[in-house]
Amino acid sequence: MKRNKLPNYRGKMVFGVPLIVSVQRTGQPLPQSIQQAMRYIRSRCLDQVGIFRKSGVKSRIQNLRQMSEASPDYVNYEGQSAYDVADLLKQYFRDLPEPVFTAKLTETFLQIYQFVAKEQRLQAVQAAIMLMPDENREVLQTLLYFLSDVASSEENQMTVGNLAVCLAPSIFHLNVSKKESTSPRSVHRRSTVGKPEQKELNENMAATQGLSHMVANCKKLFQIPQEMILQLSSSYLLADAQPLSLPELMEENLQGEIQDSHPVLEASIRGLLKESSERFKGWIGMLGPQNTELSCKKVEDGHPLRLWKVSTEVAAPPHVVLKRILRERHFWDEDLLQGHVVEALDKNTEVYHYVTDSMAPHPRRDFVVLRSWRTDLPGGRCLLVSFSLEHQKLPLEVGVRATVLTSQYLMEPCGSGHSRVIHICQTDLRGRSPDWYNKVFGHLCAMELARIRDSFPVFNPCGPETKI
Repeated sequence: MKRNKLPNYRGKMVFGVPLIVSVQRTGQPLPQSIQQAMRYIRSRCLDQVGIFRKSGVKSRIQNLRQMSEASPDYVNYEGQSAYDVADLLKQYFRDLPEPVFTAKLTETFLQIYQFVAKEQRLQAVQAAIMLMPDENREVLQTLLYFLSDVASSEENQMTVGNLAVCLAPSIFHLNVSKKESTSPRSVHRRSTVGKPEQKELNENMAATQGLSHMVANCKKLFQIPQEMILQLSSSYLLADAQPLSLPELMEENLQGEIQDSHPVLEASIRGLLKESSERFKGWIGMLGPQNTELSCKKVEDGHPLRLWKVSTEVAAPPHVVLKRILRERHFWDEDLLQGHVVEALDKNTEVYHYVTDSMAPHPRRDFVVLRSWRTDLPGGRCLLVSFSLEHQKLPLEVGVRATVLTSQYLMEPCGSGHSRVIHICQTDLRGRSPDWYNKVFGHLCAMELARIRDSFPVFNPCGPETKI
């Protein structure tokens, strides 16, 4: 049986790259350059009459595409034409390998707006959105909120209906004739020539009406009714792990002083050292990004999420790597908004709180962890273990509180002042599906460790070779 070869996206950074590949690479499904384009239009261009209706200049749009591909993490749109940037966004969604609604569900969305009664459409669309992959659903929400902001400005004369007319073909991949497009809808439409069929006309109208309805109701679409949540109950939802509080974890001695360690932390440390002594047997290896080694395994801990392990070599000794992870998170975590030590329990154990950003309008992730480290291990090794903790001084104020089920770092010297760093992690970020964790979370762990590695300068202490 002949297997289809998977597409290779190494030569592409932004345009034509699937959302799942983008989130594996960066942690966010929309490239930063596309998010920056949205922010630029929001902040500077809402007063431009006919934005998304009036065409930009082809040569300038092509230049913006090249800038985005060359620097996907940052593009300075200052001074650029609003119409050029708007056309750039339309091209991005049109060039996706499949519509943002996915190839499987696009037909479902179109049929909702053709055959479902108007009073039932909102609930029907909510159900269809729940079936979308996490990355597609998040991008759809970001896009709809953005278009709602554009339509809210009376100066640009672009109502929700006007925006839908201009954008529906690009978002639903209607009437696409580009030869390089791989979208199933595009392939089907290339096979039909001449006068549009009635089915095609009906779909065009449904797409326009549907996009208009979704933009107008974007604040309601992603509020899941309670009865729908109950119908979707699964082992993943039922395995909701709630972190323990500090009094439940920490045992006090007769003098009321907190002990130097406690059973849960010690068990995590012993487990990590045992895994290391057994050379991490039983893990399923796979290709990791950015020169990392990635593997996973299922664990019998009552939670369906996999345990992920990633390793790489870092150009720094173990104690320096430990300091970078503990005290210098801002050097390697580009999504970090804030982080501080809440409470030091002893010289090697503390409660740490940090908050990371997400793609707008999605909530921030809030973490409260109990962590402990060791620097006195045989052979110059260091380790760090942590897991989530409920702390009375840190009630959740905004965003979503994630649960770190386990996070372990082991740093081993490997010569020339370098370290072999191993990171093991199992984290419930909240609001993600098991499929997302299987496809994405391991890559995010690998990219995080790669950023830690890349935060250290690589140099040759001996200098260049001298020929004699």
